Amino acid sequence: MGYIPPIYQGAKMAKTAMIRARVEPKLKDLAEEVLQRLGLTPTTAITLFYTQIVAHRCFPYQLHTPNAETRRTIRDARAGRGLSKAYSVDELFEVLKAPETRPKRSKVARRKLKVPR
Repeated sequence: MGYIPPIYQGAKMAKTAMIRARVEPKLKDLAEEVLQRLGLTPTTAITLFYTQIVAHRCFPYQLHTPNAETRRTIRDARAGRGLSKAYSVDELFEVLKAPETRPKRSKVARRKLKVPR
């Protein structure tokens, strides 16, 4: 057996290990509110998450990379290209049925939904 430094001689392994992670403060606060309502601590939630990784031997959620068409659509939407407006549910369904036709804003819909002119 090799040399064992005195600090480790007779020492027991820790029963827990420390995990440090950086997340946005708002995300942390919102997540901890949900966990509190569920009666869980962040430590318990992380332990459950790690347990699922070990049990399934993979990441416990399905992660997908969007295909080219989806990436293009997301890029267009973020740039405001190809978007339609509807000021009532009926107008929305008209747009969905025939996207090339743009319904006119009705005064009734504008008043009910309090859409600025």
